[in-house]
Amino acid sequence: MSRFPEADLRKVKTIPHGERPRHVSREEFARPVAADATLSEFLDALPRFLKAQELAVLVEAICEARRKGAPFVIAMGAHLLKVGLAPLLIDLMEKGFLTALALNGAGVIHDVEIALFGRTSEDVASSLDDGTFGFSAETAEAVNGAVLQGHRKNLGYGEAMGFFLDRLKNCPYRHLSLLHAAHRLGLPVTVHVALGTDIVHQHPSADGQAIGATSMRDFRILCEVLRHLSGGVWLNLGSAVVLPEVFLKALSVARNLYGPIQDFTTANLDMLQHYRPSQNVVRRPTRLGSSRGISITGHHEILVPLLCAAMKSQWAKEEAEKASS
Repeated sequence: MSRFPEADLRKVKTIPHGERPRHVSREEFARPVAADATLSEFLDALPRFLKAQELAVLVEAICEARRKGAPFVIAMGAHLLKVGLAPLLIDLMEKGFLTALALNGAGVIHDVEIALFGRTSEDVASSLDDGTFGFSAETAEAVNGAVLQGHRKNLGYGEAMGFFLDRLKNCPYRHLSLLHAAHRLGLPVTVHVALGTDIVHQHPSADGQAIGATSMRDFRILCEVLRHLSGGVWLNLGSAVVLPEVFLKALSVARNLYGPIQDFTTANLDMLQHYRPSQNVVRRPTRLGSSRGISITGHHEILVPLLCAAMKSQWAKEEAEKASS
């Protein structure tokens, strides 16, 4: 016999299974789909748990924002351009989903290089060894020249780049440019630059006054975009520091100027969940009203196409239901 006392499990009180709530029910299970299943059938067959459910919530929030005429803003790092997602985001602009875009300085560089040359993203390690990293003459001439012209015309950084790409005679891949698509469709693209972070700052053509003035104007434009964020969606894609910080400050300005801005959805989709997006996008801004924050971890080259397809599928389904009712 043990020297220590033991609980007598014969005296425990049991409860019928049906009287206790459960988190998992068979109605929410995934369902197999046929080999020729449609996208809508695939999405409907996903399990209604955890991130699959949050993806459905995000899709519904984006569609609801479109129905209400509220903003759907994507803030994104350059990585999305480097994995070939620009055509999908341009399609969202053209279909009326995406209403504004916020970029960092690297996003502009890759977007412009794609528009001009159809390729981007040099081998940093090898070119850093011999001191040639970042010294593409054409890239610096294009970006720094456009920013300087934009500064003289009192334009924002993103707007200046859109005008430049639109008027450029030799721009064979302009149809793949987010900046040009936004210019063509009359949508704001704001660019938030940290001086010294972009290769174009290494060149003598870089004008700090022009860069600072045009990027500061874009911050003020973004504050005005966020004035209308109630009922809308802010989606952070692949920016771990700069754009989450910009969002927090721009939202604070908008609330300071225009009063309560709430009942919106924020989401961070990234390969890793970093501190600033978790706090400055998902948690801190969503404390008021029925606002909500969503985090989904995964690779952009998979998550973003899935999200784009899902929202278009959901919108088409709703439109078909309205037409038949």
